Amino acid sequence: MGGRPLLCMNILACPVQSMEETVFRRVVEGGLDKIREAGALLVGGHSIEDTELKYGLAVTGIVHPDRVLLNSGARPGDLLVLTKPLGTGILATAIKGGLAGEETEKGLVETMAALNRLPAEIVASDTFRHRPEPAVHACTDITGFGLAGHAHEMAAASGVAIHLDSSRLPMLPEVAEFVEMGIIPEGAYTNHRHYAPWFSSRLAPDSVAEMVVFDPQTSGGLLMALAPAAAQLLVERLRGEDPGSAAVVIGEVREGRQGAVVLEETL
Repeated sequence: MGGRPLLCMNILACPVQSMEETVFRRVVEGGLDKIREAGALLVGGHSIEDTELKYGLAVTGIVHPDRVLLNSGARPGDLLVLTKPLGTGILATAIKGGLAGEETEKGLVETMAALNRLPAEIVASDTFRHRPEPAVHACTDITGFGLAGHAHEMAAASGVAIHLDSSRLPMLPEVAEFVEMGIIPEGAYTNHRHYAPWFSSRLAPDSVAEMVVFDPQTSGGLLMALAPAAAQLLVERLRGEDPGSAAVVIGEVREGRQGAVVLEETL
């Protein structure tokens, strides 16, 4: 939403009966690494005993009132930029099933561990803003509801329809292969059922792209609606400052049924 994190507090649930104490220490150390990377401070936290390992952060930050990024405000004619590849839920399911190799697991972890700091900083910079109004009309992160679910929320809040180009969707390596094998998390089917009233696809039934857009993401990228010139500039700057960036224009905002998400073979 355009905020800059300042202070963080750990929230940790420890299955002390089934895990070594060193695991909890490594989790907290990993969180501290990311807190420092984000430019914030760890100021404390709370831990409890639980049957499952859980970790999170309570974060306090600041944002200028005129620069808050909301998931409403997308306008017909805007292009949609996605900053990270899709498929984290699918690959995590494959890893749990012992079907993915070390390189796949390493790539997945690197993607999920990458902060959304760079795109947030670029769009917040004075050099990027197209005065007298912000270049970003709407923004959301892609997490548990999948790309289709969060796109629906943006479309509904903005009073528009969103069209996604299946040929442009960035996917992590091996995601398509695992989908074709039927390695799909239950959360993807749940998302598909829940958002079915607003979703339509012009692809073949049960296509890879259709399952990927409903795949629940962990630490997914940002989805931003921008004027065409600003969208192209954002992609250029992201790839220029991060050669490994998967940022790409994946669709556009159109007039239409409020909240509708349409998956097309090409726009």
